Amino acid sequence: MKILVCITHVPDTTSKISFTDNNTKFNAAGVQYIIGPYDEYALSRAIELKEQLGGTVTVLNVGEADTEPTIRKALAIGADDAIRVNATPKDAGFVAAQIAAIAKEEKYDLILMGRESIDYNGGLVHGLVADMLGIPSITPVMKLDIENGNAKMTREIEGGKESIECVLPFVAGCQEPIAEWKIPNMRGIMSARTKPLKVTEPVPFSEMVMYGDFQLPAAKGACKMIDPANPAELLTLLRNEAKVL
Repeated sequence: MKILVCITHVPDTTSKISFTDNNTKFNAAGVQYIIGPYDEYALSRAIELKEQLGGTVTVLNVGEADTEPTIRKALAIGADDAIRVNATPKDAGFVAAQIAAIAKEEKYDLILMGRESIDYNGGLVHGLVADMLGIPSITPVMKLDIENGNAKMTREIEGGKESIECVLPFVAGCQEPIAEWKIPNMRGIMSARTKPLKVTEPVPFSEMVMYGDFQLPAAKGACKMIDPANPAELLTLLRNEAKVL
C-alpha cells in the first residue's frame, strides 16, 4: 500500500504571534515551528497501517527550504521518504493543486492529512484535493481501519459519530484519537538524515485568495471575582454591565 501524508509547517501554539509591514506579513522571527498536530495524528496512523499491512509512507509538504527540519522530523517518526514542493503555500487552492499533481503521478492508495492546519484553520485542502483527483473525501476521521482494499472509518458529526465504509483510494482529514502520538527515537532521528527528500517545483495555479492585512484577537478583558456568598452582586453585574439578563 502506498500512503501519502500531507503535513503542514506551522507555528507552535505557545509562540507569540506578531505581524510586520503594516500588518501585511507574518513575523517569523523567534517563532518555533512544528508539524501540524492533526497532520501528526494522520502520520502516526499511516505508520501503524504500514506496520500492519506493509507498503510505504511518503510525506509531502508545500514550503520553502526552511520547512526541511519539520519534514525530517516526520521522517524520524517513521515515514519512508519525503517530497517538498518548493513554494510558499499561498492559499488552500494552491496547496491542493500541488498535492493533486503529485498524487496523480504517483497513484497513492490512500491520502491522509490533518482535518485542518492550526495557522489558518481553513479545513479546505482535503476536499479540494479529492475533487481535483475525482475521489471521495471524508473528514474529520477519528478511526480508520483497512481490510481488503476497503476502509472502515468513524467520523465526528454534530451531535454524535458516524460509521462509514469507502473503497480505496480516497482522502481523509484526520483528528485525534485516530492513532497514538509517536515521538521520534534516536534510531529514527539518525536514519532520517539519509532518507530520500525530493524537491520539486510547483505546478502553475492562479491565486484564489488575496490577503489584505492581519489582526490579532482583542485582548482579554479584566476578570471580576465575586464572593460566592453574594449572588445578588453577580446578578447586578450580569444585568447592568454584561447586559445578558
